[in-house]
Amino acid sequence: MSVITGAWRRTAAGAGLLSPDGAVAPTIFAEMSALAASTGAINLGQGFPDEDGPAEVLEAARQAIADGVNQYPPGRGTADLRLAIAEHQKRFYGLDVDPDTEVLVTVGATEALTATLLALIDGPEDEVVVFEPYYDSYAAAVSLAGGTLRTVPLRVPDFQPDLDRLADAVTDRTRIILVNDPHNPTGTVFGADVLTEIVRLAERHDALIVTDEVYEHLAFRARHIPVATLPGAAERTLTISSAGKTFSATGWKVGWIHGPAALITAVLTVKQFLTYVGAAPFQPAVAVGLRLGDAFFADAAATLAHKHDVLGAGLQAAGFTVFAPQGGYFTLADATAVGGADGAEFCRTLPERFGVGAIPLAAFLPPSHRADPEYAGIVRFAACKKVSVIDEAVSRLARLRD
Repeated sequence: MSVITGAWRRTAAGAGLLSPDGAVAPTIFAEMSALAASTGAINLGQGFPDEDGPAEVLEAARQAIADGVNQYPPGRGTADLRLAIAEHQKRFYGLDVDPDTEVLVTVGATEALTATLLALIDGPEDEVVVFEPYYDSYAAAVSLAGGTLRTVPLRVPDFQPDLDRLADAVTDRTRIILVNDPHNPTGTVFGADVLTEIVRLAERHDALIVTDEVYEHLAFRARHIPVATLPGAAERTLTISSAGKTFSATGWKVGWIHGPAALITAVLTVKQFLTYVGAAPFQPAVAVGLRLGDAFFADAAATLAHKHDVLGAGLQAAGFTVFAPQGGYFTLADATAVGGADGAEFCRTLPERFGVGAIPLAAFLPPSHRADPEYAGIVRFAACKKVSVIDEAVSRLARLRD
C-alpha cells in the first residue's frame, strides 16, 4: 500500500505537518524538545513546569490510589469533581452551573476541544473562526472534523485583533468562534471590547462560542473575563479549562467543559467513544485543588509574573525585543536583532549554539502565513520553570551579544 488514505491526512495537513510528498513531520514541540534533549540544552520551548503543584493536591491523588479509586469513573466524571467545577465557576465568576447536566470531565483540555469540534462541525460548510497565531491542535481538530478554518490576525505589539477584521471573518457560515484567553502563544488577555464584540457577532450570526481558558488563573497584568459571564453569552458558550496549568500537573490530563446541557450532551456523545473516561485517582485530587483558598490562586499568578519578569529582563539584556505577556506560560521575543530574522532556523540552531530551546512563532501560523515578516523573527520562551533555570538560560543567551 503506497498511500495510506484516511482522515489522518487532513488532520496532519491542517496542523501543517504534511509535506507535498506525503511525509509527516513531527510537531514543532517534539522537534525542539528532542533537540534540547540531544544537546543538553535548557528546554524553554515546551510548556511544562519543572516544579510540582500544591502538596495537598498531590497527597489527595496518592490517597485516592491507596483507597482503591483505580477503576472506571462515571462517563461524565466523578460527581464530586463536577460539583467542585460548578462551585469554582460560581465562586470566581458568579456562573450558575448544574454539575449533573452542564459539566463534562475530559482527558485534558485538548480532548475537550477535539470532542467539541467533532460533535458540532458537520462538514466543510461549517466554519471555525480563530485568532492567529493559534495553538496547533485547533487547526488539526478542525480539519479532522471536516470543517473550514478562518483566521483573524493578532497584531504586534499588543496582539489584540482588529474588530473590523473580526466582523468580516464571522458570517452566517460561522459555526464556532474559538477563543483562547489568556492566549497561547502570545500571552495576551483579550479586552472587554473584544469579548463583547465576539458575543455580538455570535448572536448576529447564530454561532456558538468555544473558549479555551486553561490559563484562567494565570492572568497577571490584566483581568481574565470568561466569555460566558457576558450578557447573552452563556446560552451559546462552551467553556473549557483544565487542572494541568493551574496546579502544575500537566501530565495528569484532567480537563473539563461546561455549558448548556444540550451542547454538553452532544460533546459527551462523541467523547465517550474517544477515551470514554480517564484519570480516576486524579479526579478527587483536582476537586481538592479547585477548593483551595484564594491565596493559592493569587500566589500562582504572582509567582508566574515574577518568572516572566526575570525572563523578559534577561532576554532584553541579550538583545531581544520583548513583548511582555499579560498571562499564561510564555513570553514572546523578536530575535531579529540577534541574528534571528528567520525564527524557525534560529530556534533549530539555538540549542547547540547557546544551550537553550525555544519555539518559533511561525509554528503557530498556517503554512501559507509563516513567512509573514511581522511574525518571522519572533520566538516563544516558556517561563514556567524554576527561577534558577531561567537565570541560567538567560545567562547563556547573553552570549548572543558577544
